[in-house]
Amino acid sequence: MSASESALARPSPAFRLRLRLAPFFCLSVTFGATLGFLASGAPLILRVRGVELADLGLLQLINLPVGLTFLWARPVDRLRLPGLPHRLGWIVSMQGLGIALLATLSFGEAWPLSALFGLALATCFCLATMDVALEALVVETVGPERRPYVTSAKLGGASLGGIVGAGVLVAAYDRIGWQAAVLTVAGLNALCLLPILFYPEARLRLGAAAAERRLGLGRLRILAGRVIVLGLYFAALFTLTSVNSLALIDLGVPLAQVGLVTGSLAAGINLVMALVSGVLVRRFGLVPVVTISALGVAAAGLAMLAACAIGSGGLGIAAAVFGTLCAGGLGVPVFTMIYRWAEGPQPATDYALLFGAAFFAAMPLRVAAPALAGAVGWPLYFALCLPFYGLAVALLRGAFLRTLDADRAAAKAAAKAVA
Repeated sequence: MSASESALARPSPAFRLRLRLAPFFCLSVTFGATLGFLASGAPLILRVRGVELADLGLLQLINLPVGLTFLWARPVDRLRLPGLPHRLGWIVSMQGLGIALLATLSFGEAWPLSALFGLALATCFCLATMDVALEALVVETVGPERRPYVTSAKLGGASLGGIVGAGVLVAAYDRIGWQAAVLTVAGLNALCLLPILFYPEARLRLGAAAAERRLGLGRLRILAGRVIVLGLYFAALFTLTSVNSLALIDLGVPLAQVGLVTGSLAAGINLVMALVSGVLVRRFGLVPVVTISALGVAAAGLAMLAACAIGSGGLGIAAAVFGTLCAGGLGVPVFTMIYRWAEGPQPATDYALLFGAAFFAAMPLRVAAPALAGAVGWPLYFALCLPFYGLAVALLRGAFLRTLDADRAAAKAAAKAVA
C-alpha cells in the first residue's frame, strides 16, 4: 500500500475524536430521555388537567437523587466492581439496574401513584450514580484541552434525549400508551450503553492519584464556596427559564404548541448550542461566552415578563425560544469549569459535591417556583427573578475569573521554575 493510500485508510484525528466522544454522547442521550419522560412531560399534562401549580412543584422531587449524589459518591471513588475497569464497572451496573427498573415501571400504568413515584425515584438514583461515574471518567481520562468537546457531546446527547423523552414520546403518548413509551426509553438506554463497553479506560487514564480516605462531607467544606456559587446559579437559571412552559400554558398557548416550543424545539436548540458553544469556548474563552449568554438569558426573561403583563402568547413563545438559545450557551463553560474544580484524587466525590450538592441546594427554589408564580402572578414573579439571576451570574463569573487567574499564575511559576 502506498503512503497516500495508507493515509486515506487511516482515520483522521477529527474522526478519532468523534469516536472517542460517542460513549459520552450516547450515555447522555439516555439521561436526557429518561428524565425528560419521567420528570418534564408530566407537569404539562397535569397542568392541562387542572392540577395546581404548587402541586406540580412537588414533581421536581423525582430529580432529588441528582442533587444527593455527594452522599454516596465516595464508594464510587473507593470501590471497584468486578469484571470491568473502575469507572466502567459502575456505569454498566447502574445503567443495567436502571433499565430493569424501567422495564418494571412499564407494567405499572394502573399502580398507585406512590409505587410509580418510588420506581421513578429509584431509576433516577441509578442515572445519577451512573452520571457521577461518567464524570469521574472524564476527569481521569480526558485532558483539559478536550473537555469542552466532551461537555458539548454530553450536553448535546442530553438535549437529543430530551427531544425523545420530553417531546416525541409525550406527543405520541395518546397513541402508544404508557407501556410502549416506557419500554422505548428502556430500549434506548440499553442500545446507548454499548459504545462505553469499548472505551479504553485503563489506557487513557491520566495517572490520577489513589482516592483519599476523607469523607465527602469534609471535602464539602473545602469546596463550599464554589458549591454555593453553583447552587445560586442553578436556582436562578431554573426560576427564570424552566417555568416558561407553565407560563405559556397560563397565557393560553395550546399544549401541543407548548410541547413543541419547550420540548422538542428547545431540546433541538440545546443540541445545536451544545455543539457550537464548545467551539466558542475554545476560541474565545469561558468568561466571554458566559457573559454574552447570560445577558441574552436576562433579556429573554425581561421579554417574558412583558409577555405575561400584556397577555401575549406570541411574545411569550419568542421569549422562551430566545431564552433557550442563550441558556444553551452556558452549559459548556459551566460544566467545563466544574471538571476543572473536580480535578484531584477523588473526582467522583468532588463532582458530586460541585454539581450534586449545588443542585440539591437549589431544590427548594425549584419546588417553590410554581407556587410563588401562582401566588404573586407571572409578571411579578419574573420581576423578582431577574435581579436574583443577575447576582448569581455575577458571583459565578467572579469565581471563574479567580480560578483562571490562579491557573495563569501557576503556569507562569512553573515556566520560571523550568527556566
